[in-house]
Amino acid sequence: MSTTAKELQQTVASLIAPGKGILAADESGGTIEKRFSAVNVASTQESRRDYRELLFSTPGLNEFISGVILYDETIKQQNTTGVPLPDLLKAQGMLAGIKVDSGTVPLAGFPEEKMTEGLDGLAKRLTEYKQLGARFAKWRAVLTIANGIPTHGGIANNAYALARYAAICQDIGLVPIVEPEVLMDGDHTIETCAAVTEQVLNVVFHALNKQRVVLEYMILKPNMVVPGVQCTVQASPQQIADATLRCLRRTVPGAVPGITFLSGGQTDAAATENLNAMNVLGIKNPLPWQVSFSYGRALQSSAIKSWHGEASNKEAAQQALYLRARLNSAAVRGQYSAEMEAL
Repeated sequence: MSTTAKELQQTVASLIAPGKGILAADESGGTIEKRFSAVNVASTQESRRDYRELLFSTPGLNEFISGVILYDETIKQQNTTGVPLPDLLKAQGMLAGIKVDSGTVPLAGFPEEKMTEGLDGLAKRLTEYKQLGARFAKWRAVLTIANGIPTHGGIANNAYALARYAAICQDIGLVPIVEPEVLMDGDHTIETCAAVTEQVLNVVFHALNKQRVVLEYMILKPNMVVPGVQCTVQASPQQIADATLRCLRRTVPGAVPGITFLSGGQTDAAATENLNAMNVLGIKNPLPWQVSFSYGRALQSSAIKSWHGEASNKEAAQQALYLRARLNSAAVRGQYSAEMEAL
C-alpha cells in the first residue's frame, strides 16, 4: 500500500469512528452573516473567529465529533492565543477538513438549474490546505425538485464535477466528502424525493467510477429522503428511514465506508430522530456502511442562540453544542429517544 493510500485509510477510519460524526462549520461569508444577524451579532473577522474558536474548544466534543469542516477564512485563522485553528482541532482530538467548492451559478444551457464551481486551480488550493492541516475536503452539489427539473443534464454535469473533485483530492492525499444534495424546498412528495435521489446517486457513482475514484477512501454526504417542506403530507421518522435506506441500498456500493447525512434544513430534533430511526433499522438488518451525521445548523443553532456574541455566554453555548453532539452520537448507535432532549 502506498503512503498516500495509508494516509487516506487512516483519515477515513478516524472520520467514521463508531458513534462519531462531523461538524460542518464551513458557512460562507453570506451564510454566517445571516446566522449572526438572527442573534443580533455583527459578522466581522474577529466575531467569526471567536465563535468558531468557541465551538472548536468545547470540552469533550471529540467524544462525539471526529472532524470539523472549515471555510477558507477559518483554516487560515489563529485563536486568541495564536494557535492556528486546525492545530486547535488536532489538540482536541478532531481532524480538520475544508470546503473547497466556490458555490453555485446558473448552469449554462439549463438556466433553471445550478452548477457548482471550483475545479479551476483546485489541485493547487488543496495542496495549500493540506499544508495548513486539512485531512479531508468537501464539495456540495445542489439539485432542486420542480417542474421538469432536475434534468439528466443538470444531474450529470454536477456529478462530473463531484467526481473530478474527488479524484483530485485522493491524488493529493485528502479524503473527499461527496455531497449531492437534493433540496427539501418545494411541495414534492417523499416518493418523488426518493425517485430523484436514487437517480442522482446512480449518476454520481457512475461518474466516480469513470474518474477512478477509490470508493474505500471517500465519504458520501447525501440528503435524507423526505417530503418537500411545503408538501401537505409529511412523513414519520420510520417512513423517512425506510425510504432513505431503500434508496441507499439500491445505489451506494458497499465499498463506501461511511455515509454522513446533511441535515438540509430539518430541525435539530428531526435530524437526530430521523438518523436514529435509520440506525435502529440498521441494528435489525445490518448496513454495509457506517451511517452518521455531518450537520451544520442542526448542531450549531442552539449554541449560537446561547452565545449571542457575548464572551460571558461561552460556557452555555459550548454546553448546547455538546448536548446536540451527544444526542446525535446516541442516534448513530440507535439509542436516541425524545426524552433525552430534556436532560
